[in-house]
Amino acid sequence: MSCIVAIGTQWGDEGKAKMIDYLTRDADIVARYQGGANAGHTVVVNDKKFVFHLIPSGILHEDKKCIIGNGVVLDPIELIEEIDLLESKGYNVKDRLIISDSAHFILPYHKTLDSLLEEGSEEKIGTTKRGIGPCYADKCLRAGIRTGDIFDEAYLLKRVTAALKVKNLQLEKMYGLPPVTADEIMEILLDFKAKAGAMVTNSQKFLYEALKHKKNILLEGAQGYALDIDHGTYPFVTSSNPTIGGALIGSGLNAGDITEVLGITKAYVTRVGEGPFPTEADEDDSERLRVNGNEFGATTGRPRRCGWFDIPLLKKSIQINGLNSLAITKLDVLTGFEKINICIGYDLNGERVDDICLSKLSTVKPILIEMDGWEENISKCKSFDELPKNAKNYINFIEEELNVPVSYISVAPGREFTFKK
Repeated sequence: MSCIVAIGTQWGDEGKAKMIDYLTRDADIVARYQGGANAGHTVVVNDKKFVFHLIPSGILHEDKKCIIGNGVVLDPIELIEEIDLLESKGYNVKDRLIISDSAHFILPYHKTLDSLLEEGSEEKIGTTKRGIGPCYADKCLRAGIRTGDIFDEAYLLKRVTAALKVKNLQLEKMYGLPPVTADEIMEILLDFKAKAGAMVTNSQKFLYEALKHKKNILLEGAQGYALDIDHGTYPFVTSSNPTIGGALIGSGLNAGDITEVLGITKAYVTRVGEGPFPTEADEDDSERLRVNGNEFGATTGRPRRCGWFDIPLLKKSIQINGLNSLAITKLDVLTGFEKINICIGYDLNGERVDDICLSKLSTVKPILIEMDGWEENISKCKSFDELPKNAKNYINFIEEELNVPVSYISVAPGREFTFKK
């Protein structure tokens, strides 16, 4: 029995889906534990690209069970579309997907309010406008509607009516918009019940029973450590906890169940949206990384900001998450750089500070060193020994600085180009 948590260690987009797809070979169950359809997880199999927003990336392995955990906020319309698309491509989803009866629904008014709040804010966050924040806010206000509510139609209508009493006040009084009717929302939720209700169950119990029967579980998060609402670059963060605490809360497992915490990191760093980014590269290098790495958001298509590997950021991620090992993705994107910058510390008013609250990152400057790059094409390498000397030096330097072993390396989008170090 094992329970591995795979966590993004930067600002998301680290290649988690690719690594989940790789690790699923040894898992029986893959469970997504937080976030919503704002996440775009991309997997390439046999030169075909799949983008997942809610369904765990392990769904492409036909013999595996997948779970949307209680910590996820679920857009019922998007999930049905995602299921239908995969089923149309020949993947059996409905018999293998489990949806927690404690997950909260994202509804149209959440998306509307998300967009209005962002547009009206003087400090733009860069939200995807998918309703994530307002849905998590309703969860904390005890005003949310959960997937398990669909099985009692009278109770469901009571919850919807209570929610709309508040939401329509906001929409009408604050923004001059027409009210949302209970019939509109009930139609969406009852359609979800008809199409996906059979998949809704007590996911916490399912995972508990799976561990009792010695099954191997893989927990998948969305976004990354530096976007964590508690530990990230607040307020430029997501609305949930992509970190290890979120994995426990969003799955119902406990700390004693976890056998490994794997940190997934790019060989460089990217960020979508606003917020501090100490190692952001200059315009030319940023564009080169963006083009080489196809750094455009899988959900929004927005170009990602690109920069150099940040050792202090990873050290904080290791500290917060208790990472046992690392997976480094997209090493091939650095091919062709004569010199590669890497941040080994931060400068704050002339003094070196490596451990700083991430919300204060805008006050620091990166302390950069240069490492020799490589020209060799590494995108077909299938072992660490096949990498050129300078690529090995780069990986070994990161490993030594972080004092955490690099267990996996990825050098191309395809499933077959990930290997153990």
